[in-house]
Amino acid sequence: MSAGKPFILGLTGSIGMGKSAVAAMLRGLGVPVFDADAAVHELQGPDGACIEPIERAFPGTTGPQGVDRQKLGAAVFGNAEALRLLESIVHPEVAEMRRTFLADNATAPLIVFDIPLLYEKTGQHGLDAVAVVSAPAEMQRERVLARPGMTPEKFEQILKLQVPDAEKRARADYVIDTGVSLAETRHAVQRLIHAITGTLPGN
Repeated sequence: MSAGKPFILGLTGSIGMGKSAVAAMLRGLGVPVFDADAAVHELQGPDGACIEPIERAFPGTTGPQGVDRQKLGAAVFGNAEALRLLESIVHPEVAEMRRTFLADNATAPLIVFDIPLLYEKTGQHGLDAVAVVSAPAEMQRERVLARPGMTPEKFEQILKLQVPDAEKRARADYVIDTGVSLAETRHAVQRLIHAITGTLPGN
């Protein structure tokens, strides 16, 4: 790692694996975390930078609260061309937010990019390493089916669109297990920070 340049770690994991909990632990230990999903929500929220172009491309899908996610979802669902158009509106704005975030945290030894679809879509470009958050399949299923509005069919559909957990773990530089106690996961996160930065964050 070159002096003065942050180590960029990509954080990813399939649905229900506990990635959000790990991201929160990293933040709690003082690591700057860029949340790609949160950036999209902001861009598509009230007064978000993507509202006008999305309304132009998909009339009737926005309102005072920003994007109506159900209407926009219906407009692009199963339509590869519409999805590409939406991504061409959103992705450059997210990239700009990411550049600003990097500049704002240029002196941090470690920066984390929380990217849900890292292996499915964005790839590892610009990252120094990737950490995958993982848990046993039964635990994943239990967590996801406990979510409001989730059904076994929806869960199966989501899994089909995601790179299998075993493949993610095989491709990752680091694996964080959330199939254990929160304390054990937190220790794993501390060890990960130590392995990258050489410093052990708050115990």
